[in-house]
Amino acid sequence: MSVRPASVRPAPGTADLSSKDPGWWRQAVVYQVYPRSFADADGDGLGDLRGVAQHLTHLAALGVDALWLSPFYPSELADGGYDVDDYRAVDPRLGTLDDFDALAAEAHRLGLKVIVDLVPNHTSHRHAWFREALAAGPGSPARDRYVFRDGQGPRGELPPTDWQSVFGGSAWKRVPDGQWYLHLFAPQQPDLNWENEQVRADFRTTLKFWSDRGVDGFRVDVAHALAKDLTEPLRDLGTPALSDADALAEFAPGTHPFYDRDEVHEIYRDWRKILDAYAPPRAAVAEAWVPGARRALYARPDELGQAFNFEYLQAGWDAAELRRVIESSLADAAAAGASATWVLSNHDVVRHASRLVLPPGTDTDAWLLSGGTAPAVDEAAGLRRARAATLLMLALPGSAYVYQGEELGLPEVAGLPTEVLQDPIWEQTGHVRKGRDGCRVPLPWTTHGPSYGFGASGAWLPQPPDFGGYSVQAQDGVEGSTLELYRAALRLRRRLLDGESLTWADDTPPDVLRFDRSPAWRCVTNLSPHPVGLPPGDVLLSSAPLPDGLLPADTTVWLAP
Repeated sequence: MSVRPASVRPAPGTADLSSKDPGWWRQAVVYQVYPRSFADADGDGLGDLRGVAQHLTHLAALGVDALWLSPFYPSELADGGYDVDDYRAVDPRLGTLDDFDALAAEAHRLGLKVIVDLVPNHTSHRHAWFREALAAGPGSPARDRYVFRDGQGPRGELPPTDWQSVFGGSAWKRVPDGQWYLHLFAPQQPDLNWENEQVRADFRTTLKFWSDRGVDGFRVDVAHALAKDLTEPLRDLGTPALSDADALAEFAPGTHPFYDRDEVHEIYRDWRKILDAYAPPRAAVAEAWVPGARRALYARPDELGQAFNFEYLQAGWDAAELRRVIESSLADAAAAGASATWVLSNHDVVRHASRLVLPPGTDTDAWLLSGGTAPAVDEAAGLRRARAATLLMLALPGSAYVYQGEELGLPEVAGLPTEVLQDPIWEQTGHVRKGRDGCRVPLPWTTHGPSYGFGASGAWLPQPPDFGGYSVQAQDGVEGSTLELYRAALRLRRRLLDGESLTWADDTPPDVLRFDRSPAWRCVTNLSPHPVGLPPGDVLLSSAPLPDGLLPADTTVWLAP
């Protein structure tokens, strides 16, 4: 969101180098890169775009179809880069626009699509618009780009409503002239007013800016929160807990004051016209923490096309629950004319190599606060389940999103000392919730050396001493390693893909999931604590050894029936 020409010509060799297949995203495997934690090329301890570019061959060898870059824009890093100062620039600590163009060109040369993160719900408090709004004063056009209101109480000393921030505390912050502004996340992230046409127009420009540079798609952050009911007087929720997205069930669909309102879909229909003007059309995926049937609305063909499936991520290691989630997710996607999405980890949740072995009902905030000791996690058991879950996920129809480091089997770094934490959740909750830093620890590339090959010096978050054993160097070419399992699975998946159908087999033992994807591809997962017999077929790939012709506990196998 800076004052720049609406159309910028792409650098030579960067535009439209992706496949001309407009539906490439429907069955794609997308690798999420959190740039600050991926690779550090300049040795300042912070990952950067040149570091990403230098390791794109790792992604190509892994076999993914695309990379999704989490925010790399100028930022104070009050929320890991999701507090954006300028939507059409690169943070100088991470590189330049030339570095981005070089990264995109190299990705396209390797056959990889490029997806970038878009953060439309809020800007940084350092954004030029917000600085202008503070200087302009109450009632000004500059303030109308955000959500400013007078407070309650005799002197306006109370927040305008009881709305709560996702990160803890009130969602309102008072400015020196007495007004309050809305921030559904950190105070450094003021919410935009999407009823303002200048806001809408500027994001149209941003979509064109990156699409003109050859970007193949967009991941839309907090896609469900843009539209808000700003009718005066603003509505209290009655209890702060109801501000959370989980409380949507308390409201008639589309009527929550600031989550998943019906009006939000008009915004995405407008965006789709821009995205479809490119050849091939630019893809998009919504981060929308809403129930499945409502989430699918964001994935309609005339809107974003896909939406993240968080029910699958939140499901426990339970056959009945997983089948229910898979069936409902496929049905919701089909009803919207979209393809399903599957994800096990990302930059906001405990890594699944740890999460899947926590006892059902574990409070992960309390577990992180204990440093991962209450309860203790069996890392070997966690890795076994993670590998099985991965093969199950990759066999499902639709797109799979892989988070950096999961191909190495990385566990959550739950024991980070509190003095190194960067996530604003830690401070805003009064040190009750440790936050998301444990899944953002920089990657290990080598078995030894400074920061295990992440960069020439240290890393912005400390890596545990056993990280070298998880590194790319330690696993490359090692039979049975998690890295080689991912490589084999992605190669095989690409060869076996044949449509988007799935047929369940119901004559299976309890706690076993079995389905066919095509005449040549069957997936079986044993979620029970005991070995079970293998169904007939030739073994194509398994997440663990298969002794005595049995499928062990916590193991997935792909078969050719």
